[in-house]
Amino acid sequence: MGKIVFVFAGQGAQAPGMGKGFYESSEAARAVFDAADHIRPGTSRMCFDGTEEELQETRNTQPCLFTVEMAIAAALREAGIQADMTAGFSLGELSALTYAGVMSLEDGLQAVMKRGELMQEASLAHETSMAAIIKLSNDEIRTICSEFEHVYPVNFNCPGQTSVSGDAQEMLVFADRVKDAGGRARFLKVSGAFHSPYMKTAAEGFGAVLDGITLSEPSVPVYSNCTANPYTKEIRDTLVSQIDHPVQWEVIIRNMIAEGADTFVEIGPGKTLTGLIKRINGDVKLYNVAVPEDLEALVR
Repeated sequence: MGKIVFVFAGQGAQAPGMGKGFYESSEAARAVFDAADHIRPGTSRMCFDGTEEELQETRNTQPCLFTVEMAIAAALREAGIQADMTAGFSLGELSALTYAGVMSLEDGLQAVMKRGELMQEASLAHETSMAAIIKLSNDEIRTICSEFEHVYPVNFNCPGQTSVSGDAQEMLVFADRVKDAGGRARFLKVSGAFHSPYMKTAAEGFGAVLDGITLSEPSVPVYSNCTANPYTKEIRDTLVSQIDHPVQWEVIIRNMIAEGADTFVEIGPGKTLTGLIKRINGDVKLYNVAVPEDLEALVR
């Protein structure tokens, strides 16, 4: 029998109303939202009733999306569905680590709150943006990025799609250069040049945050964005590096499949990760759990 993987979405997956159905239908999920509201008052309200603009602010996006993902994971566990291994995309890696018991829910949310604040501060220090590039290979994108002083390939998502971060003005010229090369740039709904050198101050600050948190050995393998392999004992340093280094998503998925994974469940709003996984390997089983009806379908 193959192994089940939970994958947790990152920034950009947020959506108004997210998680409300689970709050209303699952006692375990409701407990997560109540715990989040105790630590960060108004989190549930923001998830359920916040506007798209409000949820797009990094300091709001990260704790809200983390809370929703942990609530859905709790509802899945309540229904008897658990993961054999896990991974998360960018912010989602904090959810994956918390799911695996590396941090408590309370410590995980506190860490995510500080991470969001630090990344927003770093974003405000420079005019930057991110874009997903399609129809070009990783090598072609690296070559084009090398023509610019402040543009970096940062998320290796799947064959034919890589995200790039950089200076906002250079990114506009970069997008034209991509078009000339036969590709297309789609700018993302995020507030900064994540996973690039622009996030160095955020990474340094986050290291200090983690110094105050107890980090335990994961109960199931958690695959690192930076190394594309399961976390080892160097959890703190690897998690700090994640903020200002590229996400190796395609390699993560291939490595998981090589270790027996054949079923992937995306936790949280949207279907971005399952879409990427389908392009990496079309033979695996894919599910999305964003609303209670998705969970019911999965149990059946």
